[in-house]
Amino acid sequence: MKALIVDDENNVRKIIRFLGQWEKHGITEIFEAKNGFEAQRIIDLECPEIILTDVKMPKNNGIEFIEWLGTISYPGKVIMISGFDDYSYMRKALQHGCVDYLMKPIEDQLLNEALTRAVNAWKLEEEERRNVESGFYEEVKSFRLNREITSACHGESFDLNAIASSLPQADAYDLTLLYFHQTHHSEPYIQHLSRELDARGLGNAYTLQNDPHVSMILSVVGEFFEVEEWITQQFDIPVRLVSGYSIRSLQEIASSYQSAQRSMAEQNYRAIHRLADLDDARRMQDIVTFVEEHYTEELSLDKLSTRFFLSREHISRRFKQKVGVTLSSYVIQLRINQAKQWLIETDEKMYSIALKLGYQDEIYFSKLFKKHVGMTPIEYRNVERKNRITSEVRMANV
Repeated sequence: MKALIVDDENNVRKIIRFLGQWEKHGITEIFEAKNGFEAQRIIDLECPEIILTDVKMPKNNGIEFIEWLGTISYPGKVIMISGFDDYSYMRKALQHGCVDYLMKPIEDQLLNEALTRAVNAWKLEEEERRNVESGFYEEVKSFRLNREITSACHGESFDLNAIASSLPQADAYDLTLLYFHQTHHSEPYIQHLSRELDARGLGNAYTLQNDPHVSMILSVVGEFFEVEEWITQQFDIPVRLVSGYSIRSLQEIASSYQSAQRSMAEQNYRAIHRLADLDDARRMQDIVTFVEEHYTEELSLDKLSTRFFLSREHISRRFKQKVGVTLSSYVIQLRINQAKQWLIETDEKMYSIALKLGYQDEIYFSKLFKKHVGMTPIEYRNVERKNRITSEVRMANV
Protein backbone atom coordinates (compact mmCIF):
# COMPACT_ATOMS: atom_id res chain seq x y z
CA MET A 1 0.00 0.00 0.00
CA LYS A 2 0.99 3.61 -0.55
CA ALA A 3 0.43 6.75 1.55
CA LEU A 4 0.53 10.45 0.67
CA ILE A 5 1.25 13.21 3.23
CA VAL A 6 0.02 16.64 2.12
CA ASP A 7 1.16 19.64 4.22
CA ASP A 8 2.90 22.91 3.41
CA GLU A 9 5.12 22.59 6.52
CA ASN A 10 8.14 20.35 6.01
CA ASN A 11 8.58 19.61 9.73
CA VAL A 12 4.93 18.43 10.01
CA ARG A 13 5.48 15.98 7.14
CA LYS A 14 8.62 14.68 8.89
CA ILE A 15 6.78 14.24 12.22
CA ILE A 16 3.97 12.29 10.52
CA ARG A 17 6.58 10.09 8.76
CA PHE A 18 8.29 9.45 12.10
CA LEU A 19 5.17 8.72 14.17
CA GLY A 20 3.29 6.49 11.70
CA GLN A 21 3.60 2.71 12.10
CA TRP A 22 3.66 2.29 8.34
CA GLU A 23 5.06 -1.22 8.08
CA LYS A 24 2.55 -2.51 10.63
CA HIS A 25 -0.26 -1.20 8.44
CA GLY A 26 1.17 -2.68 5.26
CA ILE A 27 2.25 0.70 3.84
CA THR A 28 5.52 0.34 1.95
CA GLU A 29 5.76 3.68 0.07
CA ILE A 30 5.22 7.21 1.39
CA PHE A 31 4.96 10.29 -0.82
CA GLU A 32 4.88 13.98 0.16
CA ALA A 33 3.25 17.09 -1.32
CA LYS A 34 3.29 20.75 -0.22
CA ASN A 35 -0.21 21.57 -1.49
CA GLY A 36 -3.27 20.17 -3.23
CA PHE A 37 -1.91 20.76 -6.74
CA GLU A 38 1.23 18.73 -6.06
CA ALA A 39 -0.93 16.06 -4.40
CA GLN A 40 -3.12 15.77 -7.51
CA ARG A 41 -0.07 15.07 -9.70
CA ILE A 42 1.16 12.38 -7.30
CA ILE A 43 -2.30 10.80 -7.15
CA ASP A 44 -2.44 10.67 -10.95
CA LEU A 45 0.93 8.87 -11.04
CA GLU A 46 0.95 6.70 -7.89
CA CYS A 47 -2.69 6.20 -6.75
CA PRO A 48 -1.96 6.07 -2.98
CA GLU A 49 -4.54 4.25 -0.89
CA ILE A 50 -4.13 6.43 2.24
CA ILE A 51 -3.99 10.24 2.19
CA LEU A 52 -3.22 12.51 5.16
CA THR A 53 -3.85 16.18 4.34
CA ASP A 54 -3.68 19.49 6.14
CA VAL A 55 -6.66 21.86 6.01
CA LYS A 56 -4.83 25.17 5.59
CA MET A 57 -2.38 25.26 2.67
CA PRO A 58 -1.47 27.83 0.01
CA LYS A 59 -2.68 27.56 -3.61
CA ASN A 60 -5.07 24.63 -3.06
CA ASN A 61 -6.17 23.99 0.52
CA GLY A 62 -7.27 20.72 2.09
CA ILE A 63 -11.01 21.31 1.67
CA GLU A 64 -10.62 22.09 -2.04
CA PHE A 65 -8.40 19.05 -2.34
CA ILE A 66 -10.90 16.59 -0.81
CA GLU A 67 -13.68 18.16 -2.90
CA TRP A 68 -11.59 17.36 -5.98
CA LEU A 69 -11.14 13.79 -4.74
CA GLY A 70 -14.94 13.53 -4.53
CA THR A 71 -15.41 14.70 -8.13
CA ILE A 72 -13.19 11.86 -9.42
CA SER A 73 -14.71 9.28 -6.99
CA TYR A 74 -11.25 8.52 -5.66
CA PRO A 75 -11.32 5.29 -3.61
CA GLY A 76 -8.44 6.23 -1.27
CA LYS A 77 -9.13 6.93 2.41
CA VAL A 78 -8.44 10.43 3.73
CA ILE A 79 -7.37 11.57 7.20
CA MET A 80 -7.74 15.34 7.68
CA ILE A 81 -5.16 17.20 9.83
CA SER A 82 -5.71 20.70 11.17
CA GLY A 83 -4.25 23.24 13.53
CA PHE A 84 -7.73 24.72 14.01
CA ASP A 85 -10.48 23.31 16.17
CA ASP A 86 -13.05 24.55 13.65
CA TYR A 87 -16.43 22.81 13.45
CA SER A 88 -17.05 23.94 9.86
CA TYR A 89 -13.79 22.29 8.71
CA MET A 90 -14.61 19.10 10.60
CA ARG A 91 -18.12 19.04 9.16
CA LYS A 92 -16.75 19.44 5.60
CA ALA A 93 -14.27 16.63 6.20
CA LEU A 94 -16.97 14.25 7.41
CA GLN A 95 -19.29 15.21 4.53
CA HIS A 96 -16.58 14.19 2.06
CA GLY A 97 -15.99 10.85 3.73
CA CYS A 98 -12.78 11.52 5.66
CA VAL A 99 -11.94 8.70 8.08
CA ASP A 100 -10.79 11.01 10.87
CA TYR A 101 -10.00 14.63 11.80
CA LEU A 102 -6.77 15.00 13.78
CA MET A 103 -5.61 18.11 15.60
CA LYS A 104 -2.06 19.43 15.65
CA PRO A 105 0.21 18.77 17.41
CA ILE A 106 -0.23 15.22 16.23
CA GLU A 107 -0.27 12.51 18.86
CA ASP A 108 1.34 9.14 18.20
CA GLN A 109 -1.58 6.98 19.39
CA LEU A 110 -4.32 8.98 17.67
CA LEU A 111 -2.43 8.99 14.37
CA ASN A 112 -1.97 5.22 14.32
CA GLU A 113 -5.53 4.56 15.41
CA ALA A 114 -6.67 6.71 12.48
CA LEU A 115 -4.31 4.83 10.14
CA THR A 116 -5.79 1.52 11.34
CA ARG A 117 -9.32 2.70 10.59
CA ALA A 118 -8.31 4.09 7.19
CA VAL A 119 -6.50 0.92 6.11
CA ASN A 120 -9.32 -1.35 7.31
CA ALA A 121 -11.93 0.81 5.55
CA TRP A 122 -9.95 0.74 2.31
CA LYS A 123 -9.47 -3.05 2.45
CA LEU A 124 -13.17 -3.60 3.12
CA GLU A 125 -14.23 -1.40 0.20
CA GLU A 126 -11.62 -2.96 -2.07
CA GLU A 127 -13.01 -6.41 -1.31
CA GLU A 128 -16.49 -5.13 -2.09
CA ARG A 129 -15.27 -3.64 -5.37
CA ARG A 130 -13.68 -6.95 -6.35
CA ASN A 131 -16.87 -8.79 -5.48
CA VAL A 132 -18.95 -6.41 -7.57
CA GLU A 133 -16.55 -6.67 -10.51
CA SER A 134 -16.52 -10.45 -10.34
CA GLY A 135 -20.32 -10.59 -10.17
CA PHE A 136 -20.21 -12.15 -6.70
CA TYR A 137 -22.98 -9.94 -5.28
CA GLU A 138 -25.21 -10.61 -8.25
CA GLU A 139 -24.64 -14.35 -7.82
CA VAL A 140 -25.54 -14.17 -4.12
CA LYS A 141 -28.63 -12.08 -4.84
CA SER A 142 -29.71 -14.49 -7.58
CA PHE A 143 -29.12 -17.51 -5.32
CA ARG A 144 -31.27 -16.02 -2.54
CA LEU A 145 -34.10 -15.11 -4.92
CA ASN A 146 -34.04 -18.59 -6.45
CA ARG A 147 -34.18 -20.08 -2.96
CA GLU A 148 -37.19 -17.96 -2.01
CA ILE A 149 -39.02 -18.74 -5.27
CA THR A 150 -38.37 -22.46 -4.79
CA SER A 151 -39.79 -22.30 -1.27
CA ALA A 152 -42.82 -20.35 -2.52
CA CYS A 153 -43.47 -22.95 -5.24
CA HIS A 154 -43.52 -25.76 -2.71
CA GLY A 155 -45.79 -24.02 -0.25
CA GLU A 156 -43.01 -23.40 2.27
CA SER A 157 -42.37 -20.15 4.12
CA PHE A 158 -40.56 -17.56 1.99
CA ASP A 159 -39.44 -13.95 2.10
CA LEU A 160 -42.28 -12.17 0.33
CA ASN A 161 -40.47 -8.81 0.43
CA ALA A 162 -37.37 -10.25 -1.27
CA ILE A 163 -39.43 -11.50 -4.24
CA ALA A 164 -41.57 -8.36 -4.35
CA SER A 165 -38.46 -6.15 -4.46
CA SER A 166 -37.21 -8.07 -7.51
CA LEU A 167 -40.37 -7.27 -9.47
CA PRO A 168 -41.89 -4.08 -10.92
CA GLN A 169 -45.02 -2.92 -9.11
CA ALA A 170 -48.18 -4.35 -10.69
CA ASP A 171 -51.72 -5.33 -9.74
CA ALA A 172 -51.09 -8.87 -10.95
CA TYR A 173 -48.43 -11.05 -12.56
CA ASP A 174 -48.44 -13.81 -15.17
CA LEU A 175 -46.66 -16.96 -14.00
CA THR A 176 -44.86 -19.00 -16.66
CA LEU A 177 -42.67 -22.07 -16.36
CA LEU A 178 -39.76 -22.66 -18.73
CA TYR A 179 -38.43 -26.18 -19.20
CA PHE A 180 -34.92 -26.74 -20.59
CA HIS A 181 -33.45 -29.97 -21.94
CA GLN A 182 -31.21 -31.70 -19.40
CA THR A 183 -28.15 -31.52 -21.68
CA HIS A 184 -28.31 -27.73 -21.85
CA HIS A 185 -26.88 -25.30 -19.31
CA SER A 186 -29.81 -22.97 -18.76
CA GLU A 187 -28.32 -20.47 -16.29
CA PRO A 188 -26.77 -18.04 -18.85
CA TYR A 189 -30.09 -17.88 -20.68
CA ILE A 190 -32.05 -17.14 -17.50
CA GLN A 191 -29.54 -14.49 -16.44
CA HIS A 192 -29.85 -12.82 -19.85
CA LEU A 193 -33.65 -13.02 -19.69
CA SER A 194 -33.71 -11.67 -16.13
CA ARG A 195 -31.62 -8.64 -17.12
CA GLU A 196 -33.85 -8.00 -20.13
CA LEU A 197 -37.04 -8.24 -18.08
CA ASP A 198 -35.62 -5.88 -15.47
CA ALA A 199 -34.44 -3.38 -18.11
CA ARG A 200 -37.88 -3.33 -19.72
CA GLY A 201 -39.73 -3.21 -16.40
CA LEU A 202 -41.62 -6.39 -17.34
CA GLY A 203 -40.74 -8.73 -14.46
CA ASN A 204 -38.05 -11.24 -13.53
CA ALA A 205 -36.88 -14.81 -14.16
CA TYR A 206 -35.77 -17.37 -11.57
CA THR A 207 -34.29 -20.89 -11.53
CA LEU A 208 -35.81 -23.49 -9.21
CA GLN A 209 -33.13 -24.88 -6.90
CA ASN A 210 -34.61 -28.37 -6.75
CA ASP A 211 -34.56 -28.64 -10.57
CA PRO A 212 -32.04 -26.49 -12.49
CA HIS A 213 -33.80 -27.35 -15.77
CA VAL A 214 -36.99 -25.56 -14.71
CA SER A 215 -37.28 -21.78 -14.48
CA MET A 216 -40.10 -19.44 -13.57
CA ILE A 217 -41.01 -16.10 -15.09
CA LEU A 218 -43.15 -13.59 -13.23
CA SER A 219 -44.17 -10.85 -15.67
CA VAL A 220 -46.56 -7.92 -15.45
CA VAL A 221 -50.01 -9.25 -16.29
CA GLY A 222 -50.82 -9.00 -19.99
CA GLU A 223 -47.21 -8.47 -21.09
CA PHE A 224 -46.04 -12.06 -21.61
CA PHE A 225 -46.52 -11.99 -25.39
CA GLU A 226 -43.64 -9.51 -25.59
CA VAL A 227 -41.54 -11.74 -23.31
CA GLU A 228 -42.20 -14.85 -25.39
CA GLU A 229 -41.36 -12.97 -28.57
CA TRP A 230 -37.99 -12.01 -27.07
CA ILE A 231 -37.30 -15.62 -25.98
CA THR A 232 -38.11 -16.87 -29.49
CA GLN A 233 -35.62 -14.44 -30.99
CA GLN A 234 -32.83 -14.77 -28.41
CA PHE A 235 -32.79 -18.42 -27.27
CA ASP A 236 -30.90 -20.76 -29.58
CA ILE A 237 -31.78 -23.89 -27.61
CA PRO A 238 -35.13 -25.66 -27.33
CA VAL A 239 -37.44 -24.70 -24.46
CA ARG A 240 -41.00 -25.51 -23.46
CA LEU A 241 -43.36 -22.95 -21.99
CA VAL A 242 -46.36 -23.46 -19.76
CA SER A 243 -48.18 -20.17 -19.23
CA GLY A 244 -51.59 -18.64 -18.67
CA TYR A 245 -51.57 -18.47 -14.86
CA SER A 246 -52.22 -15.02 -13.39
CA ILE A 247 -51.65 -14.26 -9.71
CA ARG A 248 -52.81 -11.20 -7.79
CA SER A 249 -50.75 -12.07 -4.73
CA LEU A 250 -47.33 -13.70 -4.38
CA GLN A 251 -48.98 -16.08 -1.92
CA GLU A 252 -50.68 -17.69 -4.95
CA ILE A 253 -47.36 -18.84 -6.44
CA ALA A 254 -47.64 -22.37 -5.00
CA SER A 255 -51.09 -23.15 -6.42
CA SER A 256 -50.28 -21.68 -9.84
CA TYR A 257 -46.97 -23.54 -9.94
CA GLN A 258 -48.71 -26.84 -9.20
CA SER A 259 -51.29 -26.17 -11.93
CA ALA A 260 -48.51 -25.40 -14.41
CA GLN A 261 -46.69 -28.61 -13.45
CA ARG A 262 -49.85 -30.62 -14.12
CA SER A 263 -50.21 -28.98 -17.53
CA MET A 264 -46.63 -29.94 -18.36
CA ALA A 265 -47.24 -33.55 -17.30
CA GLU A 266 -50.26 -33.60 -19.60
CA GLN A 267 -48.08 -32.15 -22.39
CA ASN A 268 -50.07 -28.93 -22.58
CA TYR A 269 -47.11 -26.75 -23.47
CA ARG A 270 -45.74 -24.61 -26.29
CA ALA A 271 -42.34 -25.43 -27.72
CA ILE A 272 -39.62 -23.18 -29.02
CA HIS A 273 -37.02 -25.42 -30.58
CA ARG A 274 -34.49 -23.32 -32.42
CA LEU A 275 -31.29 -25.33 -32.78
CA ALA A 276 -27.95 -24.66 -34.38
CA ASP A 277 -27.35 -27.05 -37.29
CA LEU A 278 -24.60 -28.94 -35.46
CA ASP A 279 -26.68 -29.29 -32.29
CA ASP A 280 -29.65 -30.49 -34.36
CA ALA A 281 -27.50 -33.11 -36.13
CA ARG A 282 -26.16 -34.38 -32.81
CA ARG A 283 -29.63 -34.53 -31.32
CA MET A 284 -30.94 -36.57 -34.27
CA GLN A 285 -28.02 -38.99 -33.99
CA ASP A 286 -28.84 -39.39 -30.29
CA ILE A 287 -32.44 -40.19 -31.22
CA VAL A 288 -31.41 -42.80 -33.83
CA THR A 289 -29.01 -44.39 -31.32
CA PHE A 290 -31.76 -44.45 -28.69
CA VAL A 291 -34.17 -46.16 -31.10
CA GLU A 292 -31.53 -48.75 -32.05
CA GLU A 293 -30.97 -49.54 -28.37
CA HIS A 294 -34.66 -49.62 -27.34
CA TYR A 295 -36.51 -50.88 -30.42
CA THR A 296 -37.97 -53.82 -28.49
CA GLU A 297 -39.80 -51.34 -26.23
CA GLU A 298 -42.82 -49.24 -27.02
CA LEU A 299 -41.57 -46.24 -29.00
CA SER A 300 -43.55 -43.29 -30.31
CA LEU A 301 -43.00 -39.76 -31.48
CA ASP A 302 -44.60 -38.55 -28.24
CA LYS A 303 -42.12 -40.53 -26.16
CA LEU A 304 -39.14 -39.27 -28.15
CA SER A 305 -40.51 -35.73 -28.02
CA THR A 306 -40.70 -35.85 -24.22
CA ARG A 307 -37.24 -37.37 -23.88
CA PHE A 308 -35.35 -35.25 -26.41
CA PHE A 309 -37.19 -31.92 -26.03
CA LEU A 310 -38.16 -31.54 -29.65
CA SER A 311 -41.60 -31.38 -31.21
CA ARG A 312 -43.18 -34.51 -32.69
CA GLU A 313 -43.25 -32.84 -36.09
CA HIS A 314 -39.59 -31.90 -35.98
CA ILE A 315 -38.51 -35.41 -34.96
CA SER A 316 -40.72 -37.03 -37.61
CA ARG A 317 -39.34 -34.86 -40.40
CA ARG A 318 -35.67 -35.01 -39.39
CA PHE A 319 -35.75 -38.73 -38.53
CA LYS A 320 -36.91 -39.59 -42.05
CA GLN A 321 -34.22 -37.33 -43.49
CA LYS A 322 -31.62 -39.06 -41.33
CA VAL A 323 -32.43 -42.76 -41.92
CA GLY A 324 -34.59 -42.63 -45.04
CA VAL A 325 -37.76 -44.08 -43.51
CA THR A 326 -40.29 -43.14 -40.84
CA LEU A 327 -39.81 -44.00 -37.18
CA SER A 328 -42.38 -46.82 -37.23
CA SER A 329 -40.86 -48.34 -40.40
CA TYR A 330 -37.36 -48.19 -38.90
CA VAL A 331 -38.51 -49.90 -35.69
CA ILE A 332 -40.18 -52.68 -37.71
CA GLN A 333 -36.98 -53.06 -39.73
CA LEU A 334 -34.88 -53.46 -36.59
CA ARG A 335 -37.33 -55.94 -35.05
CA ILE A 336 -37.53 -58.10 -38.16
CA ASN A 337 -33.74 -58.19 -38.52
CA GLN A 338 -33.47 -59.32 -34.90
CA ALA A 339 -36.22 -61.90 -35.44
CA LYS A 340 -34.30 -63.31 -38.42
CA GLN A 341 -31.20 -63.72 -36.28
CA TRP A 342 -33.09 -65.50 -33.49
CA LEU A 343 -34.96 -67.74 -35.95
CA ILE A 344 -31.69 -68.93 -37.46
CA GLU A 345 -29.54 -69.17 -34.33
CA THR A 346 -32.07 -70.43 -31.73
CA ASP A 347 -34.97 -72.86 -31.37
CA GLU A 348 -37.17 -70.32 -29.61
CA LYS A 349 -40.88 -70.54 -30.28
CA MET A 350 -42.52 -67.81 -32.31
CA TYR A 351 -44.64 -66.49 -29.43
CA SER A 352 -41.44 -66.10 -27.33
CA ILE A 353 -39.65 -64.19 -30.08
CA ALA A 354 -42.71 -62.00 -30.66
CA LEU A 355 -42.92 -61.13 -26.94
CA LYS A 356 -39.22 -60.28 -26.77
CA LEU A 357 -39.66 -57.93 -29.71
CA GLY A 358 -42.54 -56.12 -28.05
CA TYR A 359 -45.52 -57.87 -29.74
CA GLN A 360 -48.20 -59.44 -27.60
CA ASP A 361 -49.89 -61.07 -30.60
CA GLU A 362 -47.84 -63.82 -32.28
CA ILE A 363 -50.23 -64.01 -35.26
CA TYR A 364 -49.98 -60.27 -35.90
CA PHE A 365 -46.19 -60.45 -35.86
CA SER A 366 -46.15 -63.44 -38.21
CA LYS A 367 -48.28 -61.50 -40.71
CA LEU A 368 -46.04 -58.46 -40.35
CA PHE A 369 -42.95 -60.62 -40.87
CA LYS A 370 -44.42 -62.22 -44.02
CA LYS A 371 -45.38 -58.81 -45.41
CA HIS A 372 -41.78 -57.59 -45.19
CA VAL A 373 -39.82 -60.83 -45.81
CA GLY A 374 -42.15 -62.67 -48.20
CA MET A 375 -42.56 -65.77 -46.02
CA THR A 376 -43.74 -66.66 -42.53
CA PRO A 377 -41.23 -66.87 -39.68
CA ILE A 378 -41.42 -70.70 -39.70
CA GLU A 379 -40.89 -70.81 -43.46
CA TYR A 380 -37.95 -68.45 -43.10
CA ARG A 381 -36.39 -70.60 -40.37
CA ASN A 382 -36.78 -73.78 -42.43
CA VAL A 383 -35.40 -72.19 -45.60
CA GLU A 384 -32.42 -70.61 -43.89
CA ARG A 385 -31.54 -73.79 -42.00
CA LYS A 386 -31.84 -75.85 -45.19
CA ASN A 387 -29.58 -73.40 -46.97
CA ARG A 388 -27.09 -73.58 -44.12
CA ILE A 389 -27.02 -77.40 -44.22
CA THR A 390 -26.58 -77.37 -47.99
CA SER A 391 -23.73 -74.89 -47.67
CA GLU A 392 -22.03 -76.99 -45.01
CA VAL A 393 -22.30 -80.15 -47.18
CA ARG A 394 -20.78 -78.29 -50.12
CA MET A 395 -17.92 -77.10 -47.99
CA ALA A 396 -17.31 -80.64 -46.73
CA ASN A 397 -17.12 -82.00 -50.29
CA VAL A 398 -14.64 -79.41 -51.47
